[in-house]
Amino acid sequence: MNGRGAARWWALGAITLAVMAAGLDATVLNLALPTLTAALRASESQLQWFVTGYTLALAVAMLPSGLLGDRFGRKRVMLAALALFGLGSVACALSTTPDELIAARVELGLAGATLTVMALSAVTVLFPGEERARAVGIWSAANFLALPLGPILGGWMLAHLWWGWVFLINVPVAAAGLVAIALLMPESRSAERPGLDVIGLLTSSAGLSSLMYGLIQAGENGWTSAGAVVPMLAAAALLAAFVLWEARLTRRPDGKPLVDLHLFGSGAFTWGIVLAGFAVFGLFGAMFGLPQYFQAVLGTDAQGSGLRLLALIGGMVLGAVPADRIAARIGPKLTAAIGFVVLAAGMAAGGTMTVGTGDGFIAAWTFTVGLGAGICLSTSASAALSQLSAERSGVGSALMQTVTKLGPAFGAAILGSVLNSTYRAQLHLGGLPAPAADAVRTSVFGGIAVAHRLGSPSLLDAVRTAFVAGMDSGLRVSAAIALAGAVLALALLPRRTAVAAPAAPVEAQVGGAEYEPVARG
Repeated sequence: MNGRGAARWWALGAITLAVMAAGLDATVLNLALPTLTAALRASESQLQWFVTGYTLALAVAMLPSGLLGDRFGRKRVMLAALALFGLGSVACALSTTPDELIAARVELGLAGATLTVMALSAVTVLFPGEERARAVGIWSAANFLALPLGPILGGWMLAHLWWGWVFLINVPVAAAGLVAIALLMPESRSAERPGLDVIGLLTSSAGLSSLMYGLIQAGENGWTSAGAVVPMLAAAALLAAFVLWEARLTRRPDGKPLVDLHLFGSGAFTWGIVLAGFAVFGLFGAMFGLPQYFQAVLGTDAQGSGLRLLALIGGMVLGAVPADRIAARIGPKLTAAIGFVVLAAGMAAGGTMTVGTGDGFIAAWTFTVGLGAGICLSTSASAALSQLSAERSGVGSALMQTVTKLGPAFGAAILGSVLNSTYRAQLHLGGLPAPAADAVRTSVFGGIAVAHRLGSPSLLDAVRTAFVAGMDSGLRVSAAIALAGAVLALALLPRRTAVAAPAAPVEAQVGGAEYEPVARG
């Protein structure tokens, strides 16, 4: 490998380290919620906003951060985002009131969105078509590691240290990322500075945040609740207005839309993004129920839950890293379809679990789920990114990240509804006082608390059995979604993906040596 080729891979390592900070934060907060209730005297509504504030900020900032990188330079924007992420983590740790923590979480969400978008944009610019698929696989595999690391490290810290350390853990990771990005990542930006599409920015950000909020409310209060329906109707109107406005700008010779709708003329880009969303949704079927299963049914703590996720993460890494070589041999269409079939098989196997299922079977089916998800997610993302030139890498990557971030929100709303409805239908609470019965129906943890309080082993067994039945239903829905992804891949993803035409290269410096990022898609 020549010097310039080696520099690209070192830069990929720096990018991955930077995004690990955002990944750790996203997985560790839920562990800290019970502790934060006591430490900050937070209400249930405020606890919800600790999570929701971050999620909404993430949705708002996706497309604008892509524009900022294309316009002002991806390295510069990523460095600023890392600095803000580190400062926001310190602000979270030093918060003394719930409102202070909510504000810090919103700032973290804005910085985290910029980090994830700029990382994928930089990968698109750094690597030519024949190397980009492998880079995406490595980047995906490394980011999967944040899923178990957050619960493992966070669980240990909450058990042995001050709660603020679950946020301060981000600071050394962000600092190391700052140094690595500054030294190793070349600067790049669009040769023709993108226009500032204010209407597009406002309508897309408002529409995405409304959609995300509506999905959150649907998961908590049901799809027919006013809190879910009104925001989603507003989101539909705002996003429709956004598309119409972008189409108008795209048709004008002097128009500079936020999103070039010509991108969607490429089947590889359009269906690569859609299938990446299907892969994330399918994977979330396991991620949504498993931590609750480990803690409610098996009785593990958060750290033990993280350790039990290692089988799933190992499968994802094993699937993502060689996906580019498989796709080079048989094409992305077949590779993605195979990944979805493997994912569906793992989910279907998981859908047969009972309260007494052993650890070996759980490790086997979660490994299979991870393997399939790694293959189909990496292949779908690579197919879409292969169509992006350096000129459009920022906003194009933002579109990819927007869809993959909406996947868990849809998953929580849909799969949460399936799990909860099955759980409640399986419960038979005759003879139980109304307040206790209501607490049992609220959640599996509420049911376990009531069973322990009443000293009732039969109620405890009934609650756990009902929860496993609900999780099985959710996993079977996820298996069906994965099979739909396989059909869509075979029907609509191109057999081969042509690389986008090159744009003018951008010269940059890497470690003091001349380096020329590849400006092609």
